Amino acid sequence: MIQAAYIHIPFCTHICHYCDFNKVFLHQQPVDAYIDALIIEMERTFERVPTSQLQTVFIGGGTPTSLTAKQLDRLLRAIHRVVSLASDVEFTVEANPDEVSDEQLYVLKEWGVNRLSFGVQTFDRELLQRIGRTHTKETAIETIERAHKLGFHNINVDLMYGLPTQTIDHLKETLRITFSLPIQHVSAYSLIIEPKTVFYNLMKKQTLPLPSQEEEAYMYEMIMDQMEQHGYKQYELSNYAQKGFDSRHNMTYWDNDDYYGFGAGAHGYMNGIRHVNAGPIKKYIQLIEQGQLPHVDTHVVSKEEQMEEHMFLGLRKIEGVNKNEFLMRYGKTVHDVFGEAIALQKRNGLLEETGETIVLTHRGKLLGNEVFQSFLGVSS
Repeated sequence: MIQAAYIHIPFCTHICHYCDFNKVFLHQQPVDAYIDALIIEMERTFERVPTSQLQTVFIGGGTPTSLTAKQLDRLLRAIHRVVSLASDVEFTVEANPDEVSDEQLYVLKEWGVNRLSFGVQTFDRELLQRIGRTHTKETAIETIERAHKLGFHNINVDLMYGLPTQTIDHLKETLRITFSLPIQHVSAYSLIIEPKTVFYNLMKKQTLPLPSQEEEAYMYEMIMDQMEQHGYKQYELSNYAQKGFDSRHNMTYWDNDDYYGFGAGAHGYMNGIRHVNAGPIKKYIQLIEQGQLPHVDTHVVSKEEQMEEHMFLGLRKIEGVNKNEFLMRYGKTVHDVFGEAIALQKRNGLLEETGETIVLTHRGKLLGNEVFQSFLGVSS
């Protein structure tokens, strides 16, 4: 049974300079029609691929809190109507720090949302402006503290490093503020320049002053060190949590388990088949109105692909890949399938074996993509 669901809200009130997610400006968009279509997609999917109950729900975007309190209420009410949620469900909603009213927070709380994820990125005023964020340092701090006071005691913040003109001191100050706030989980990602973004165009013009690779690596090591010192355990390459606050939903992805994906541009993985939904809002709504599911691309994942994904997703976890679990899942030992790649990366000092697990070394964490690529196309 599938136990996790991702729900995509593609609307934004502004577009950040680094973002390549499926999103559109909120103004003049058919938001209510989109919510109607989203609810119908969930109904149809749960009829065709039922589940006993969901253990995790993640509403992401875009910006879910670009919806009004009334629209959020309608969506959350429908979720509870169309599917059963576990009593200890992890229910996450993403939010921008400057777009969350008390009324919205009350609605989220009323419908059982118990985890908030704020896209802070940095607490530096000039960097926030440079990357196209509209909130201020003060607004972010106030919103996090306000959410905590209203009863949200599982709060994540997204941070970024390797930003244009960002220095070590910028990052140190952002971490200092983070540790002073009621934050239980931190996701810290390095900037990746994606096509069709403002930053991509600036980079092509050679007008994007990025930190050097050495500086970015130092930033990552500093984040790992500071997180450990302040009681946040690293459990995945980019994720850190206080005890008991690991993201169960994100573990679904890294464990290569099935999950529902709802909404325009969403990805899902059901019964060995990955699918992608139509991205354009009108196309998504049109497919739903025609009585279809909005899947525009499907791919049956072969056993070989599953094993490869198991490795490069599993190695993102600090606990690594469990050799017994691999054997039970695929009927082959991990060394039968990937023996040469494992041996190569052990010689390179990027992998090590500890008992029943294969994990990245400290150097391997810094060169993770090099390790992951070595497992692609070698299982057949």
